[in-house]
Amino acid sequence: MFKRLVLLLCSCLSFAHVARADDPMVLLTENFPPYNMSINGKSFARDEGINGIATDIVREMFKRAGVPYTLTLRFPWQRIYQQVLTTPGHGIFVMARQPEREALFKWVGPIGPDDWILLAPKDSDIRLDSLEDARRYRIGAYKGDAIGNFLTNKGLKPVLALRDRDNAQKLIKGEIDLWASGDPAGRYLARQVGVSKLKTVLRFNGAELYLALNKQVPDEVVRKLQQALEQMRSDGFVETVFARYL
Repeated sequence: MFKRLVLLLCSCLSFAHVARADDPMVLLTENFPPYNMSINGKSFARDEGINGIATDIVREMFKRAGVPYTLTLRFPWQRIYQQVLTTPGHGIFVMARQPEREALFKWVGPIGPDDWILLAPKDSDIRLDSLEDARRYRIGAYKGDAIGNFLTNKGLKPVLALRDRDNAQKLIKGEIDLWASGDPAGRYLARQVGVSKLKTVLRFNGAELYLALNKQVPDEVVRKLQQALEQMRSDGFVETVFARYL
Protein backbone atom coordinates (compact mmCIF):
# COMPACT_ATOMS: atom_id res chain seq x y z
CA MET A 1 0.00 0.00 0.00
CA PHE A 2 2.82 2.39 0.93
CA LYS A 3 4.59 1.76 -2.41
CA ARG A 4 1.35 2.47 -4.28
CA LEU A 5 0.93 5.75 -2.45
CA VAL A 6 4.52 6.74 -3.25
CA LEU A 7 4.02 5.90 -6.93
CA LEU A 8 0.75 7.82 -7.02
CA LEU A 9 2.37 10.85 -5.38
CA CYS A 10 5.28 10.77 -7.84
CA SER A 11 2.84 10.52 -10.72
CA CYS A 12 0.89 13.53 -9.45
CA LEU A 13 4.04 15.56 -8.97
CA SER A 14 5.20 14.68 -12.47
CA PHE A 15 1.84 15.72 -13.93
CA ALA A 16 1.91 18.98 -11.98
CA HIS A 17 5.37 19.72 -13.33
CA VAL A 18 4.23 19.17 -16.91
CA ALA A 19 1.17 21.34 -16.33
CA ARG A 20 3.33 24.17 -15.00
CA ALA A 21 5.67 23.83 -17.97
CA ASP A 22 2.70 24.32 -20.27
CA ASP A 23 1.32 27.30 -18.39
CA PRO A 24 1.39 30.67 -20.19
CA MET A 25 4.44 32.78 -19.48
CA VAL A 26 3.61 35.67 -17.13
CA LEU A 27 4.78 38.94 -18.68
CA LEU A 28 4.93 42.09 -16.54
CA THR A 29 5.43 45.71 -17.50
CA GLU A 30 4.88 49.29 -16.30
CA ASN A 31 3.62 52.57 -17.73
CA PHE A 32 6.51 53.77 -19.89
CA PRO A 33 5.12 55.64 -22.94
CA PRO A 34 5.38 55.06 -25.79
CA TYR A 35 6.78 51.58 -25.15
CA ASN A 36 4.19 50.34 -22.64
CA MET A 37 0.96 52.07 -21.61
CA SER A 38 -2.38 51.25 -20.02
CA ILE A 39 -5.16 52.28 -22.38
CA ASN A 40 -7.17 53.79 -19.52
CA GLY A 41 -4.18 55.76 -18.20
CA LYS A 42 -4.15 53.95 -14.86
CA SER A 43 -1.25 52.09 -13.24
CA PHE A 44 -2.89 48.65 -13.49
CA ALA A 45 -4.11 46.86 -16.60
CA ARG A 46 -4.21 43.39 -18.15
CA ASP A 47 -3.82 41.92 -21.61
CA GLU A 48 -5.83 43.94 -24.16
CA GLY A 49 -5.92 46.93 -21.80
CA ILE A 50 -2.25 47.56 -22.60
CA ASN A 51 -0.67 48.99 -25.74
CA GLY A 52 2.52 50.70 -26.87
CA ILE A 53 5.51 50.01 -29.13
CA ALA A 54 7.05 47.27 -27.00
CA THR A 55 3.68 45.75 -26.14
CA ASP A 56 2.75 45.36 -29.81
CA ILE A 57 6.18 43.92 -30.63
CA VAL A 58 6.13 41.46 -27.71
CA ARG A 59 2.62 40.26 -28.60
CA GLU A 60 3.65 39.52 -32.17
CA MET A 61 6.89 37.91 -31.02
CA PHE A 62 5.09 35.43 -28.76
CA LYS A 63 2.47 34.77 -31.44
CA ARG A 64 5.10 33.89 -34.05
CA ALA A 65 7.11 31.81 -31.58
CA GLY A 66 3.98 29.90 -30.53
CA VAL A 67 4.55 30.64 -26.83
CA PRO A 68 1.41 31.31 -24.71
CA TYR A 69 1.50 34.24 -22.31
CA THR A 70 -0.47 36.61 -20.11
CA LEU A 71 0.28 40.31 -19.81
CA THR A 72 -0.05 42.58 -16.78
CA LEU A 73 0.88 46.23 -16.27
CA ARG A 74 1.34 47.34 -12.69
CA PHE A 75 3.24 49.59 -10.32
CA PRO A 76 5.87 49.93 -8.88
CA TRP A 77 8.74 48.82 -11.12
CA GLN A 78 10.84 47.43 -8.26
CA ARG A 79 8.06 45.05 -7.28
CA ILE A 80 7.65 43.50 -10.71
CA TYR A 81 11.44 43.44 -11.19
CA GLN A 82 11.86 41.31 -8.06
CA GLN A 83 8.94 39.10 -9.05
CA VAL A 84 10.53 38.25 -12.41
CA LEU A 85 13.96 37.84 -10.83
CA THR A 86 12.71 35.20 -8.39
CA THR A 87 9.78 33.49 -10.14
CA PRO A 88 10.14 30.85 -12.90
CA GLY A 89 8.03 31.40 -16.00
CA HIS A 90 8.06 35.20 -15.67
CA GLY A 91 9.35 37.98 -17.91
CA ILE A 92 9.52 41.78 -17.80
CA PHE A 93 9.73 44.44 -20.49
CA VAL A 94 11.17 46.80 -21.40
CA MET A 95 14.40 46.72 -19.42
CA ALA A 96 17.76 48.32 -20.13
CA ARG A 97 20.37 45.60 -20.61
CA GLN A 98 23.13 46.77 -18.31
CA PRO A 99 26.31 44.98 -17.16
CA GLU A 100 25.14 44.59 -13.57
CA ARG A 101 21.95 42.86 -14.79
CA GLU A 102 23.50 40.68 -17.48
CA ALA A 103 23.81 37.45 -15.48
CA LEU A 104 20.50 37.85 -13.64
CA PHE A 105 18.17 37.24 -16.60
CA LYS A 106 17.89 35.71 -20.04
CA TRP A 107 17.47 38.36 -22.72
CA VAL A 108 15.47 38.80 -25.93
CA GLY A 109 16.03 41.90 -28.02
CA PRO A 110 16.85 44.62 -28.52
CA ILE A 111 13.29 45.89 -28.81
CA GLY A 112 14.25 49.56 -29.06
CA PRO A 113 16.46 52.35 -27.73
CA ASP A 114 16.19 54.54 -24.68
CA ASP A 115 18.55 57.35 -25.62
CA TRP A 116 19.02 60.73 -23.99
CA ILE A 117 18.86 63.38 -26.65
CA LEU A 118 18.73 67.11 -27.28
CA LEU A 119 15.92 68.13 -29.63
CA ALA A 120 15.63 71.35 -31.61
CA PRO A 121 13.05 72.75 -34.05
CA LYS A 122 13.37 71.32 -37.53
CA ASP A 123 14.60 74.65 -38.95
CA SER A 124 17.15 75.30 -36.18
CA ASP A 125 20.76 75.89 -37.23
CA ILE A 126 22.16 74.56 -33.93
CA ARG A 127 24.95 72.03 -34.41
CA LEU A 128 26.49 70.15 -31.48
CA ASP A 129 29.46 67.81 -31.24
CA SER A 130 29.28 67.30 -27.48
CA LEU A 131 27.17 68.13 -24.45
CA GLU A 132 29.68 70.82 -23.56
CA ASP A 133 28.74 72.64 -26.79
CA ALA A 134 25.16 72.97 -25.48
CA ARG A 135 26.21 75.01 -22.45
CA ARG A 136 25.51 78.35 -24.15
CA TYR A 137 21.90 77.42 -25.03
CA ARG A 138 18.66 77.44 -23.01
CA ILE A 139 17.87 73.78 -22.40
CA GLY A 140 14.43 72.64 -21.28
CA ALA A 141 14.09 69.48 -19.17
CA TYR A 142 11.56 67.67 -17.01
CA LYS A 143 11.67 68.49 -13.29
CA GLY A 144 12.71 65.51 -11.17
CA ASP A 145 13.68 63.40 -14.17
CA ALA A 146 17.05 61.65 -14.40
CA ILE A 147 17.93 63.57 -17.56
CA GLY A 148 17.34 66.95 -15.95
CA ASN A 149 19.28 65.88 -12.87
CA PHE A 150 22.16 64.71 -15.05
CA LEU A 151 22.35 68.08 -16.81
CA THR A 152 22.18 69.95 -13.50
CA ASN A 153 25.04 67.85 -12.13
CA LYS A 154 27.01 68.74 -15.24
CA GLY A 155 26.44 72.43 -14.51
CA LEU A 156 24.26 73.12 -17.56
CA LYS A 157 21.42 74.72 -15.52
CA PRO A 158 18.39 73.41 -17.46
CA VAL A 159 15.05 75.25 -17.45
CA LEU A 160 12.76 72.77 -15.68
CA ALA A 161 9.11 72.14 -16.56
CA LEU A 162 6.52 70.36 -14.41
CA ARG A 163 5.44 68.26 -17.42
CA ASP A 164 7.90 67.07 -20.06
CA ARG A 165 5.41 67.56 -22.90
CA ASP A 166 5.32 71.31 -22.08
CA ASN A 167 8.90 71.53 -23.32
CA ALA A 168 7.78 70.64 -26.85
CA GLN A 169 5.58 73.72 -27.03
CA LYS A 170 8.18 75.92 -25.31
CA LEU A 171 10.68 74.82 -27.95
CA ILE A 172 8.40 75.76 -30.84
CA LYS A 173 7.54 79.10 -29.18
CA GLY A 174 11.24 79.94 -28.79
CA GLU A 175 11.16 79.94 -25.00
CA ILE A 176 13.99 77.39 -24.97
CA ASP A 177 16.60 76.51 -27.61
CA LEU A 178 16.91 72.78 -26.90
CA TRP A 179 14.82 70.13 -25.22
CA ALA A 180 16.54 67.36 -23.26
CA SER A 181 14.37 64.25 -23.34
CA GLY A 182 14.35 60.54 -24.06
CA ASP A 183 14.07 58.91 -27.46
CA PRO A 184 11.48 57.85 -28.49
CA ALA A 185 9.60 59.22 -25.46
CA GLY A 186 10.23 62.88 -26.37
CA ARG A 187 8.97 62.52 -29.93
CA TYR A 188 5.89 60.68 -28.67
CA LEU A 189 5.06 63.36 -26.10
CA ALA A 190 5.56 66.09 -28.71
CA ARG A 191 3.15 64.35 -31.05
CA GLN A 192 0.52 64.28 -28.29
CA VAL A 193 0.52 68.10 -28.20
CA GLY A 194 0.65 68.56 -31.98
CA VAL A 195 4.39 69.15 -32.36
CA SER A 196 6.11 67.07 -35.04
CA LYS A 197 8.75 69.25 -36.69
CA LEU A 198 11.70 68.44 -34.45
CA LYS A 199 15.18 67.10 -35.02
CA THR A 200 17.80 65.45 -32.84
CA VAL A 201 20.99 67.50 -32.56
CA LEU A 202 22.82 65.34 -29.99
CA ARG A 203 22.66 61.92 -28.36
CA PHE A 204 24.54 61.97 -25.10
CA ASN A 205 23.54 58.84 -23.20
CA GLY A 206 21.35 55.79 -23.58
CA ALA A 207 20.78 52.05 -23.55
CA GLU A 208 19.06 49.30 -25.52
CA LEU A 209 15.78 47.96 -24.13
CA TYR A 210 15.00 44.22 -23.93
CA LEU A 211 12.55 41.60 -22.77
CA ALA A 212 14.18 40.08 -19.66
CA LEU A 213 13.23 36.53 -18.68
CA ASN A 214 13.68 34.57 -15.46
CA LYS A 215 16.82 32.44 -15.60
CA GLN A 216 14.77 29.22 -15.49
CA VAL A 217 12.97 29.94 -18.77
CA PRO A 218 14.22 27.21 -21.15
CA ASP A 219 16.88 28.22 -23.65
CA GLU A 220 14.73 26.81 -26.46
CA VAL A 221 11.94 29.28 -25.61
CA VAL A 222 14.44 32.15 -25.56
CA ARG A 223 15.79 31.04 -28.94
CA LYS A 224 12.30 30.89 -30.51
CA LEU A 225 11.45 34.36 -29.24
CA GLN A 226 14.74 35.83 -30.48
CA GLN A 227 14.27 34.25 -33.90
CA ALA A 228 10.73 35.62 -34.10
CA LEU A 229 11.96 39.13 -33.24
CA GLU A 230 14.70 38.98 -35.86
CA GLN A 231 12.15 37.87 -38.46
CA MET A 232 9.86 40.75 -37.46
CA ARG A 233 12.71 43.20 -37.88
CA SER A 234 13.60 41.75 -41.29
CA ASP A 235 10.06 41.83 -42.68
CA GLY A 236 9.42 45.41 -41.52
CA PHE A 237 6.99 44.69 -38.69
CA VAL A 238 9.12 46.45 -36.05
CA GLU A 239 9.60 49.53 -38.22
CA THR A 240 5.84 49.68 -38.88
CA VAL A 241 5.05 49.58 -35.17
CA PHE A 242 7.46 52.42 -34.40
CA ALA A 243 5.97 54.50 -37.21
CA ARG A 244 2.45 53.91 -35.88
CA TYR A 245 3.27 55.51 -32.51
CA LEU A 246 5.84 58.08 -33.57
